[in-house]
Amino acid sequence: MATLPNQLPTLAADPAGRSLGLDLPPGALLDTTVEGPWDEPLLWRADAPAAPGDWLRLASARRTAGLCPVLVGGRTGSEPHPDKWELDPDLASYPGDHDAEEVLAELWEGTAAEALDADWPGLAPAGVLDVDPDMWAAEVTDALVGGASLLKEPRLALVPARRSADVPAAIGWCGPVNLTDDVAELCAVLRSWEDRFGVRVVALTFDQLIVSVAAPPGTLSEAEAIAAEHYAFCPDNITQSGHASLRAYAEREVLGARSWTFWWD
Repeated sequence: MATLPNQLPTLAADPAGRSLGLDLPPGALLDTTVEGPWDEPLLWRADAPAAPGDWLRLASARRTAGLCPVLVGGRTGSEPHPDKWELDPDLASYPGDHDAEEVLAELWEGTAAEALDADWPGLAPAGVLDVDPDMWAAEVTDALVGGASLLKEPRLALVPARRSADVPAAIGWCGPVNLTDDVAELCAVLRSWEDRFGVRVVALTFDQLIVSVAAPPGTLSEAEAIAAEHYAFCPDNITQSGHASLRAYAEREVLGARSWTFWWD
């Protein structure tokens, strides 16, 4: 298992993280899980609400300290504080132990195959990057913390993870527990999306995940191929959102979209 050392304990004695090359605002280390305190911090979270520019200022933490920035908060009717999210790191395996296409094919068979009367179509082709993925993630994050934010009380957090796709597994996030007990399976898909579409995990709530997309599909056929992956990854996005068909979802939510939002019931 190729994991990085967790640098968060360093912040107990060095709250600003200067020994790690950081300059953090006031914040707290969180270790609360559904079973009680974890044996080391799962994340650092800023005390103050996030503001535009905060994500970009801490983006270098991944390179200097192995800590990935992500917004944490709530949405309407959900708990905004991660210590109330019933995190369970014991359930998460290592994302690198899973194959993205195998995960999606298996999930497709369990959710979409019968509903759509269709076999798994395979992975969508990679997109074409036209912006830097990390810079675009900063743009999406700034929009999320603006006046019309989709998030309740968004705070910036740092998570010990090799790449943003691994953030849900690193904290034992259980948002998709009704689809899979092991969120690392979905992190394997997120890794593949990082590689093919310049995706970055930019925000988490109790049951919602938001990613930025630096290489969105430019044609409806490309969007439909990606929409099939979305159906396997998060069926509720299609079945509980009023979309008449996968094509309609692709046209409205995927074609040219610079961010994707997923929600599990």
